Amino acid sequence: MVNGPKPIAESAASEEQQKPIRLPRTSESEHLKKIRHTTSHIMAMAVQKLFPKAQVTIGPWTETGFYYDFDLAEPFSEKDLKAIEKEMIKIVNRNLPVIREEVTREEAERRIKEINEPYKLEILESIQEPITIYHLGDQWWDLCAGPHLESTGQINPKAIELEHVAGAYWRGDATKAQLQRIYGTAWETPEQLEEYKRRKEEALKRDHRKLGKELGLFVFSDLVGPGLPLWTPKGTVLRSLLEDFLKQEQIKRGYLPVVTPHIGRVELFKTSGHWQKYKEDLFPMMAENEEAAAHEQGFVLKAMNCPFHIQIYKSELRSYRELPMRLAEFGTVYRYEQSGELGGLTRVRGFTQDDAHLFVTPEQLESEFLNVVDLILSVIKTLKLDKNFKARLSFRDPDSDKYIGSDEAWNKAEKAIRHAVETLGMEHFEGIGEAAFYGPKLDFIVRDALEREWQLGTVQVDYNLPERFELEYVAEDGTRKRPVMIHRAPFGSLERLIGILIEQYAGDFPLWLAPEQVRILPVSDLQLDYAKQVAAQMRSQGIRAEADTSGERLAKMIRNAEKQKIPVMAVVGAKEVESNTLNIRTRASGELGELAVATVIDKLMAAIRDRANF
Repeated sequence: MVNGPKPIAESAASEEQQKPIRLPRTSESEHLKKIRHTTSHIMAMAVQKLFPKAQVTIGPWTETGFYYDFDLAEPFSEKDLKAIEKEMIKIVNRNLPVIREEVTREEAERRIKEINEPYKLEILESIQEPITIYHLGDQWWDLCAGPHLESTGQINPKAIELEHVAGAYWRGDATKAQLQRIYGTAWETPEQLEEYKRRKEEALKRDHRKLGKELGLFVFSDLVGPGLPLWTPKGTVLRSLLEDFLKQEQIKRGYLPVVTPHIGRVELFKTSGHWQKYKEDLFPMMAENEEAAAHEQGFVLKAMNCPFHIQIYKSELRSYRELPMRLAEFGTVYRYEQSGELGGLTRVRGFTQDDAHLFVTPEQLESEFLNVVDLILSVIKTLKLDKNFKARLSFRDPDSDKYIGSDEAWNKAEKAIRHAVETLGMEHFEGIGEAAFYGPKLDFIVRDALEREWQLGTVQVDYNLPERFELEYVAEDGTRKRPVMIHRAPFGSLERLIGILIEQYAGDFPLWLAPEQVRILPVSDLQLDYAKQVAAQMRSQGIRAEADTSGERLAKMIRNAEKQKIPVMAVVGAKEVESNTLNIRTRASGELGELAVATVIDKLMAAIRDRANF
């Protein structure tokens, strides 16, 4: 039978099936927010029906689902999760109405005491009026501000799933009760759930902790301590490549390199305000004796570089002719993250920031800020992370007391950032409460290959630290004036960036970034000397090449190189030795056949220079 053209209806259906399924985040969809918030209540009701001793705490939505924290002596098992999920489906199918009720504080307290829920009493204390309760029929209720669906039947039972259980402390405080957190996900359609699960599976394959170990990039040691990565030779090459790339860009743009210590006096951080606002995230103070400790006289590991760069600026009186002054450092900092918050390279206790601080006159602020944004955009583009990113204006929450400085200083800084993004015509959104304690920021949020969001580059405008450190410069008219500071980090954290890049590329780095770019594979030991000579010749031209000296069969050497995701493999047998050639196969373009060694080297150098594939 001859296959003719597909019917229009069938063709249209096929195109519909091939169309990628978009997975909206909760914050992007009010309907999804209602689904997930309602599903979290359904889960809590199911848990308390199956485990009457379980006490509920909080149950918010997340960007991909929801969770609820429970106080229960016995740990939840996988079998328990399946039973809870079955009970949830029963509740959904009963189509219980979701009823909002507004009550007085006294009435809420009476009802909570009646059912003996101490955590709800504590939550009630922090709730402002109006106090609302949401009921699932007449079966179950909880304190909640909403929003929710009108009934449980509006949820598709085939679009919800419980995921896993994790430990959590009440109020995030390690001194308080240990709770059990059940995570779940809920979507509008079963198709969305399946796509979400597919992406989760793909994320496991791309997990930088798994790939980092397989590719030999970094290790963690219990003896060294959690959150403190150790970089292997290959991982160090990768770090150095990224550092060199940014250093070259910075030199072009007038940055001056500096190096500062890993520790500093507490007094330095008191002046900056970090000690007062950031103390819990600093490693404990090192003091000479108990008396010094009692007076907070000692040293701490630095958690940020800016106070050190300020001291370099302040080491002599500056003229307006020296400004802008751009001081840059790949400075390693240390933050005492809670052990439960650590995660591979993306959340560590010791990390390196591509930090720079610009000291500018008020008149130079706008142009320097725009130049920094241009640098960050250039970095994102070079790393192939520019397909999907957005800019967040991270401003202060005026109702919070965590910020330092005057309203006037904050208003000027926020106005400068807003004006800059409007000048560039850049799409942006506001993140109230996301500012640093000393100034507002422009943060760059990128989406990776799996549509997960990460904050990378950041640029901040700061009027407050120059004031606290009494920084000055001599203006053109001879008067002393206060400079403005710009804090910036295009990578953010080098460790976090590498974790993101490993997952973005699935470990398959582009040629210019690959720690090992070429592997020479001798068919037998007779070609080993030739393979070593070619590898040495390539290394002399700056190409990262190695000869495989394992003595394995060729097929095994090829498999090993593929597992290591080496961009270029060069097979050499008797014929290649005689003709001074290489038989090339690449990950990007497949088999390229036999090429002269000199030709291969020229093509490799050109591709590396242009950051292109071979």
